[in-house]
Amino acid sequence: MIELTNLTKDYGTTLAVNNLSMSVSCGEIYGFIGPNGAGKTTTIRMMGGIIEPTSGEIRISGINVRKDPVEAKKIIGFVPDRPFLYEKLTGMEFLKFVSDLYHVDIKVFVRRSEELLKQFALWNWANEIIEAYSHGMKQRLIIAAALLHDPKVMIIDEPMVGLDPEAVRMVKDILKGLAAKNVTVFVSTHTLSLAEDLCDRIGVISKGTLLAQGTVPELNLAAKTGEARLEEVFLTLVREA
Repeated sequence: MIELTNLTKDYGTTLAVNNLSMSVSCGEIYGFIGPNGAGKTTTIRMMGGIIEPTSGEIRISGINVRKDPVEAKKIIGFVPDRPFLYEKLTGMEFLKFVSDLYHVDIKVFVRRSEELLKQFALWNWANEIIEAYSHGMKQRLIIAAALLHDPKVMIIDEPMVGLDPEAVRMVKDILKGLAAKNVTVFVSTHTLSLAEDLCDRIGVISKGTLLAQGTVPELNLAAKTGEARLEEVFLTLVREA
């Protein structure tokens, strides 16, 4: 469902992503972890068609993102690390704005918006302006908006920032539910316990280079850390990079 081939982003002074290749299957939850400045957000922005790679190729469900970005974006639900919200709109108005961008049928919008607002515990706030929302509520709203058009692929950068434990559990359950329906989830996070609990496979990136990827036992094998938790595996791999 996701194929990255020799993906590179060179800013001239900084090689942010260096010859990155990986693939993610349909219905898989793939975690992307690395230290600050490792190239995670740059990779995700290229996958979402926000910035162009210097070289290499990105295919989403077989669609070349560089050659046909509009078609690719139709099947992607994208949640950036710093989402922008029109805070003078109500939650429902914002969802309608997003649904119009994706040309969602009005009948589908009415049904999906109610479903998602209830699923994310925002229904009672649907007609309140976003300015009045807490940080966690805004984060839940942006994830709900990304699901309006029933994407085949969810690309999420730091989904749990600002969420309380109950909301974290809610989002985890929703992402697992999406994967069970064959939606592919690509998630970048600094929360290693989340990656360990949520993801089928995990990729570790540092200085723009993919150091290792696989299940936690496979990463342990690559790092020669026995049966350590992901935190120890991660620190070992990054130290040796």
